[in-house]
Amino acid sequence: MTIKVGERLPEAKLVKVGADGPEQISSADYFKGRRVALFAVPGAFTPTCSARHLPGFVDRAEELKAKGIDEVACTSVNDAFVLGAWSKSNDASAVTMLADGNGDFAKAAGLEMDGSAYGMGTRSQRYAMIVNDGVVEQIHVEQPGEFSVSSADHLIEQL
Repeated sequence: MTIKVGERLPEAKLVKVGADGPEQISSADYFKGRRVALFAVPGAFTPTCSARHLPGFVDRAEELKAKGIDEVACTSVNDAFVLGAWSKSNDASAVTMLADGNGDFAKAAGLEMDGSAYGMGTRSQRYAMIVNDGVVEQIHVEQPGEFSVSSADHLIEQL
């Protein structure tokens, strides 16, 4: 079942991509005590994710922070090294990359999708959410093949 507004994020191990390399962190610890704009992509280096989704959050990170967001983060069912390379290739230092390499977080939140038809296996759905001290304040999940409600523009309009 998909996580809903008012529910606490599930506990899962994520890998934070940092300047000193990958750092394993629990979702509870990462989201504790702050308000985070979290968006998820089906895969780093995929067309919509690279051309529209990530750049929107990079370009509008300061606007999100001006509206009370402490951090902007992206998660994907990719490993930390892929997300690190994707971040560098997109000059995305304004966005914290959270690798969900095994898809545990996506599955626990009920936000996984089957990308087998495209040779991608189990991935995360495309979504954006506001998480306040570990609790979902807003969630916007895209319909398959769509890109609108998970965009930085839409999230800023909702704040």
